[in-house]
Amino acid sequence: MSAAAATAPPCHSSRPSPLNPNSRATPASIAAGNKPNAVSTTRRHLANLDRLLVKPPPLPLPVQHRKPPASEVPSGDDAEAATPDDDRSSHGGLLNALNLSTFLPFTRKPAVDEMSPRSLAYMQRLLTLSPRLSPKGSIAGEWRRYHGEGGWDGLLDPLDHNLRRELLRYGDFVQAAYTAFHSMPSASEAAASHGGQQHRTLVLPDRSYRPTRSLFASSSLTIPPWAQRRSAPGWLTQRTSFVGYVAVCENEREVRRMGRRDIAVVLRGTATCPEWAENLRASLVPLTDGDDAPKVAKGFLSLYKTPGDHVPSLSASIVDEVKRLVELYKGEELSITIVGHSLGASLALLAADELSECFSSTGTDHRPPPIAVVSFGGPKTGNRAFAERLQRRDVNVLRVVNVGDVVTRVPAPIAREGYVHAGGAELRLQSRDSPCLRPDAGPACCHDLEAYLHLLDGFAGSGRPFRADASRSVARLLTFQGPSVKRAYVERARVLGFEPASPRTATANGACADGQYGYLASPT
Repeated sequence: MSAAAATAPPCHSSRPSPLNPNSRATPASIAAGNKPNAVSTTRRHLANLDRLLVKPPPLPLPVQHRKPPASEVPSGDDAEAATPDDDRSSHGGLLNALNLSTFLPFTRKPAVDEMSPRSLAYMQRLLTLSPRLSPKGSIAGEWRRYHGEGGWDGLLDPLDHNLRRELLRYGDFVQAAYTAFHSMPSASEAAASHGGQQHRTLVLPDRSYRPTRSLFASSSLTIPPWAQRRSAPGWLTQRTSFVGYVAVCENEREVRRMGRRDIAVVLRGTATCPEWAENLRASLVPLTDGDDAPKVAKGFLSLYKTPGDHVPSLSASIVDEVKRLVELYKGEELSITIVGHSLGASLALLAADELSECFSSTGTDHRPPPIAVVSFGGPKTGNRAFAERLQRRDVNVLRVVNVGDVVTRVPAPIAREGYVHAGGAELRLQSRDSPCLRPDAGPACCHDLEAYLHLLDGFAGSGRPFRADASRSVARLLTFQGPSVKRAYVERARVLGFEPASPRTATANGACADGQYGYLASPT
C-alpha cells in the first residue's frame, strides 16, 4: 500500500463506493456534475479499508440485565436470591454514575471484577506478546545515584522512570535464570563437570549483557531414598543445581548510556527439595569468630559455601569470576550489581558481604567498584550485626517488597529472635493497586517474581493510581497465575485468541504446544 493511501483522510461522504459492484450513483449527484475521480476515490476507500484492518477487535458489550415484568418479580427470600451479583444499582449509585469513586476510594466496592471499555482496550494492549519497552534515558551523569549512592533518595517515591527501567531489566535477568533452570534442570551439574562455563539454554532478554559463567549451589543435605518418590523427577532431589550466572555489559553504546560497565550477578529462588530443606534451617550461625560476630541463617550459608561433587561452591565461583572481570576491565568505571529473588535475595546479600571484603582488602589506590544488591521478595537473612556490617562496607541494598508477600516477613520475630532485614532502601508494592490482579490474590501470586515485575512496571508512587502507560505484558501472569488474574482479562485473552500456556504443555525452550510462547516463572 502506498504512503499516500495510508495517510489519506477517511471518506465520510454519502456517495456510494465505486468499489462496491452493487452500488449505483444517485441521479442527484450526476445532475450536479459531481463525477467521482477514480484515483482520489480509490485512495479514500483504501484508506478507510486500512483503518478498518488495523482496528482492534471489537470490545465485548457489557452485560445488560433485563428487568423482569412486575408479575414475574419474586417476593420474600426469593427476591434476594434472584438479584444478580454484579448489579451496582445499590453500590454507589450516583457516585458510580459520575465516576467519583475514583477520587473517593472509601466508596469503592472492594472486589468488583468489571472493567470499562477504555480499560478493556488498555487491557488488550497489555495482552500482546510483543515487548513494549519504555525508552532508555541516559543516566551517565548520575549513575552512582541510580546504583544506590545516597540510598536512592528521591528516586523511589515517586518512582523515577529511569530507575524503574533498570529494576525491570534486573528482574528479567532473574526470570532468565528460572527459565534456564526449568528448561534443563537435571543437566546443570553434568554440563559444568564437562567444562561448560555457560548453561546452554540461558538466553538473556537484554543482549547488551553477555553471560560469562554459570553458577551452581550445592546443599549439604541429601534426601534419603525412603523419602524419594519414584514418580518424582530426579532433579527435585539433586544436591547441586544451576542457581544463576554472572554477566557483564559488553555493548559500548549501553556502557556510555549507563556511565560505567556493569557486572551483574543473578540468582534465582528455591526450586529443589534440598533447597527447601536448607530454607528450614533457620538457626543463626556466626560468619567469623567472636561474640559480636555477624550471624546469618544456617541453611543460606550452607548453600553458599558448600561445594558440589564436580563444581566449586557458589561463594568461590562468584568471587573468582567477579575478580576476573574486574581485572579484565581494569582502568574502566565499573559497578557490581547482585540481584536475586526469594532465596536468591539472601544469597545475594552473602555474596555482597564477601565481595566487599575482598575488594576492600586489596590495598590498591584505585577506588573499588561500588556494590549494590537488588532484592525481590527476599526473607530476613541475618542479625543486626550482619546488616550493620553491610552498611559499614558501603553495600547499597534495595529491597523490593510486596505488602502481601509473607516470605518477606520470615522468620517471624516471635519465632526467631535476632533476625532483621539488611539496611538500605525499601520499595513497597501492593497487589491491590493492579487493574489486572484480583484483590484477593493468594500468597503464591504475591511472591511470584512476574507479579513483582508487573506491579513495579505500574507503580508510580504511594497513593497514586497504577500507571496508565504501563506496557508490560500480562501474558506471563496468565500463564502461571491465572487464578489470581481478574476474570475480565482471562475472558478477553480468549477473545483475542491467546490461550495461556500451562506448566504441563510448555516445552523445554518455553514454547507451548499450540505455538504460543510461554514463560516459565517462579516455581512458587
